[in-house]
Amino acid sequence: MSKAPAFESETSVESGSGAPIGVEHGRATKGEIAAWAAYDIANATYGTVVATAVYNAYFVDVICGQSPGGKEFGTFLLSVIIIPVSALAIVLTAPVLGTIVDAMAAKKRMLFVTTTLCIICTATLSLIPPGEAWAAVIALTLANFFFGTGEDLIASFLPELSTQENMGRISSIGWGAGYVGSLIALGLCFAYFTWAKAQGMQQTEYVPFAMLICAILFFLFSLPTFIFLKERATPQPDVVGKNYFKVGFERLRHTVNHARHYRDLFNFLLTLCVYSCGSTAVIHLASVYAQQVLHFTASDSVIMILVVSVTAAIGAGVFGMVQDRIGAIKTLAITLSIWTVAIFIACMATEKAHLWVAANFVGIAMGATGSAGRALVGQFSPRGRSGEFLGLWGMAHKLATCIGAITFGAVTHLSGNNYRVALLSCGVFFIAGLLLLWRVDEKRGRLAAKIDADLPV
Repeated sequence: MSKAPAFESETSVESGSGAPIGVEHGRATKGEIAAWAAYDIANATYGTVVATAVYNAYFVDVICGQSPGGKEFGTFLLSVIIIPVSALAIVLTAPVLGTIVDAMAAKKRMLFVTTTLCIICTATLSLIPPGEAWAAVIALTLANFFFGTGEDLIASFLPELSTQENMGRISSIGWGAGYVGSLIALGLCFAYFTWAKAQGMQQTEYVPFAMLICAILFFLFSLPTFIFLKERATPQPDVVGKNYFKVGFERLRHTVNHARHYRDLFNFLLTLCVYSCGSTAVIHLASVYAQQVLHFTASDSVIMILVVSVTAAIGAGVFGMVQDRIGAIKTLAITLSIWTVAIFIACMATEKAHLWVAANFVGIAMGATGSAGRALVGQFSPRGRSGEFLGLWGMAHKLATCIGAITFGAVTHLSGNNYRVALLSCGVFFIAGLLLLWRVDEKRGRLAAKIDADLPV
């Protein structure tokens, strides 16, 4: 079999003594990059079907709709407990877990564990009947936690598979692949929903089975990652035999103590956290907004997310190339402006067609924003410490998920269940993020990553 063309990837880092630490020299082939991107296809089946288009709305409307608290209690559980608790758990564990897997060269092993547990929790959702709200809360919270931790771990491979020059494009390949996964999962679910309805089946019958479809797809599409993606890092000799949790906390403390050296990283993580408060709330609660305000059905929501997945894949691909040309900061400024326009249109929507327009603007911006943010943190990451630094990216993103969901839920409650006002609050986060973005110096942040050689412990 002929060898696939390769992207040059200088994946070593030197200590002050000049000895290679943590990551071997290597060349990432297109096949290996495809195997890495396959995981974005896999986890998109969960992110789209469970966390966005189908199960969140089903949880509010059916699981909690037939419980004592009703739908309002379901909105409270989703926006104030499930999403924030799972996100906060990732916030507390991601940076330390990242440093541990860097030291142990165990990113791939830990990814396998979190993937397996997420698949099990997803399949468990299919067994929970209407009215059993707390059982669903536990299963969904755990599934969200393992899903989000897996996102951070797969992202930490990016600096090892790409160079500074093509990181935006490689990141966009993975992000775009994720939307292909969304299309496959949603397409299968929509076809199944259509058939099930024709057979006279109720939501309580066909939505649970969709969770099994999601779990199976997650398993199948993750296989190439575990078979072909290499663990390019090597165990770091300076921590062998030590307490990995202690090492993890010490390295995290070292990074925080050197915040001035990494000031552009921390400035960007703050910026990302702010604008992600808006984007994560919209993504997680879009189907709830559509059903409660404009009376979308479950099938309407699936179709809308299908179309949005197409525009998101296009946005990720186009803006990935744009980022490599004009830089991540300018790219993000464009996409955050698009987000703001989309929120305004959605808030003013009085017909389903209006929301469709807003949704496609969201799609264009969503893929590009996620891809550009991940790539920029990858560019700011010293080699050999990608798990730690992408763990910080995950921490900022999940903290935003927590804040965004709580804000949406609180505004909904305080405004007397006015979902339009709650959605408008998301727009404030995009405007604030756009203003904070200009505090980040992209060139200085890259330089800080290149000259770092003071590995602790």
